[in-house]
Amino acid sequence: MTTKRDEAEGSAAPVVAGLLLAAGGGRRLGGRPKALLPLRGRPLVEHAVRTLRAGGCDKVHVVLGAAAGQVRARAELSGCTVLDNPYWESGMGSSLRLGLDSLIGTGTDAALVLLVDQPGVGSGAVARVRSLCCSTATLAAASYEGRRGHPVLFGADHWPGIAKSAEGDQGARAYLRARPDEIELVECRDIADPSDIDTPQDLERLRRARP
Repeated sequence: MTTKRDEAEGSAAPVVAGLLLAAGGGRRLGGRPKALLPLRGRPLVEHAVRTLRAGGCDKVHVVLGAAAGQVRARAELSGCTVLDNPYWESGMGSSLRLGLDSLIGTGTDAALVLLVDQPGVGSGAVARVRSLCCSTATLAAASYEGRRGHPVLFGADHWPGIAKSAEGDQGARAYLRARPDEIELVECRDIADPSDIDTPQDLERLRRARP
């Protein structure tokens, strides 16, 4: 049986860009922007950018929102395409739409989406999901004990449909839910922790993380 990956063999490798969603305001953290939460002495957004690059994403687009000016001033984001989402308070959907729109016309075949508040998802998980890309039709995601999570890989063929359905905090959830048979999952629980940083308790756990 011939697979999509077999058909793509011998052709140019797909161009996969990292898309980092880092607009959250940290409402349950007292309004502290998630992009600026500290990890080993540096803002969380820097850690996430390094994760994407170490996982094989040479091109990285970063969507900011809450305190975007402070993030730009305090975080080292050189080499990234940095976007400000003025509608970040409406939820993740607006950031996802903005990020995907910024990749149109750049020669990118797929976007690998990572969330800034999941520092336990490292470069190993990024590389594992990225390796599944074989064409602009690819849909893939990390899986944690059988449950779909991040990072998620969206081939360019899917961007218009995702943008149309991305509303509020749903992101691409509705689009993916309607296409369970098209999504290729790869188990990442052995190398990643998908826990979010949402509460003061989560932040304290992050502070105790070893260098």
